Amino acid sequence: MKRLSIISEAGVQSKMTSYNPSGTEPDLKGDWLNFFLLLLLYTMQGLPIGISTALPIIFQSKKVVSYEEQAIFSFVLWPYSMKLLWAPIVDAFYIQAIGRRKSWFVPVQYSMGIFFIYVANNIDDWLPESGKPNIKMILFVFFVSNYFSGTLDIVVDGWALTMLRKNNVNYASTCNGTGMAFGMFIGSICPILLASEDFCNTYLRINPSPGGMVTFKSFLYFWGVVYIIITTLVGIFKKEKDTRLEADHVKINIFQNYKLLLNILKLPSIRTLTLALLTSRIGFSAIEAVSNLKIMDAGVSKEDITVIAMFIDMIQIVIPFFITKYISGPKPMSLYMNILPIKLLWSIVYASFIYYTPVLIQKNGFLNRYFSYNFTLGFIWSVNDVFNYIMSIAIYAFFSRISDPRFGGTYMTLLNTVNTMGLVGPGTIALKLVDSLTFHNCPTEDPDVYYTTTNTKDVYNNEDCELIVDGYYVEIVLCVIIGFIWYCIFNSIVKDLQSRSSLHWKVNVEQTKTKNPFVMTST
Repeated sequence: MKRLSIISEAGVQSKMTSYNPSGTEPDLKGDWLNFFLLLLLYTMQGLPIGISTALPIIFQSKKVVSYEEQAIFSFVLWPYSMKLLWAPIVDAFYIQAIGRRKSWFVPVQYSMGIFFIYVANNIDDWLPESGKPNIKMILFVFFVSNYFSGTLDIVVDGWALTMLRKNNVNYASTCNGTGMAFGMFIGSICPILLASEDFCNTYLRINPSPGGMVTFKSFLYFWGVVYIIITTLVGIFKKEKDTRLEADHVKINIFQNYKLLLNILKLPSIRTLTLALLTSRIGFSAIEAVSNLKIMDAGVSKEDITVIAMFIDMIQIVIPFFITKYISGPKPMSLYMNILPIKLLWSIVYASFIYYTPVLIQKNGFLNRYFSYNFTLGFIWSVNDVFNYIMSIAIYAFFSRISDPRFGGTYMTLLNTVNTMGLVGPGTIALKLVDSLTFHNCPTEDPDVYYTTTNTKDVYNNEDCELIVDGYYVEIVLCVIIGFIWYCIFNSIVKDLQSRSSLHWKVNVEQTKTKNPFVMTST
């Protein structure tokens, strides 16, 4: 489900931040090649993120990875969430002869391709068919991949503003949302479904054959080569406009950009909003970060999980058409706050269904995959994620309304970073605590003597251990309680924030005649 939230960030921004600076009607005639190039570049950026969200499902299917190890691996998504830290550097340093964006695009995307080939050469050792995967090494390589992806996103976001004609700039965010979502879709679906012998024999082959249609190794090799080929073609044939012809907004250097971020954070309204954003997802952290893994523990296959997720992604496409009128006004956060308690209660419904899953899918000791079970799971899961998506649309609509238009990119990136940290941070903690809150009774050498343990290694090494307390359900109860406490505290605060005028969100910029032309102070 964390995957859906990340897709939502890209997709929502494509709907909420589009604008047309030229005032003329958009017309892609003569700009179609640029449009499809941007789609391709964003798709390639989304790929490593998709792979990163598929790997926890693959780990869990092996039944040898603890929730604490899953928590460690969840850090794989942090580089993309923290790209604001190095964005000013990417924006400020370049070689004019090569081009402002190509100076970063070419070496970074070449590095991505070479890195994918390196990972492909070693993935069978790190992720064997049987046995424990090398979590730390896989975390490292995809952490680096997501760092490359985040850097490329900074580069292409800036390049899109000059690659497209001014009357077509609104299509840049469309390319971002569609391309990133498609790349994440490919990265999360293919390594699971196309590598699955059962899925391929059931749905894709006429005559059953051993193994899947692709292997993880061949998948990584293919995309590593694609990265290198596309980078070479873009480097040779795609000409970049002179940076002096770029958008006519205020230009500030790297140090002033970092100072701008600090001054935005000093605004009282931003400080209050930051506190709300960093804590608002605690109530959902267990249901979002752990549920898919618990469903697999109960006996549902990774293929079934992935197919259901695929259909849920499709539902997102139509949601904005039904709720636009509720978020287009001055108070989009009212929708967010109205849905929040409903989603907290739905978390209880979702967790209860997971609790009874072993009973529902087993009959006489054998697994039974009834269509009715998968349909019910898909319904409960989709309702939960529809709530997620609507709340994401509302919060990004709010970001778009309060962002200082003079520094819109920096302002929005800062708010998005804080919001994403509020998503991934509690999720990592929730995964970390599952094992600590789970208790088993395990036998000793004396069959009449048992001891209570939270050590997952003891449980893995002893099939006779009996579950006493499942930490997942303890977390669900605690998180829901915390969520309602947060709602009682922040309901009026959030509604007050969205009622404040634009003056509460602006940074003062005083022009001087010094070498550094802007001195910024917060008010």
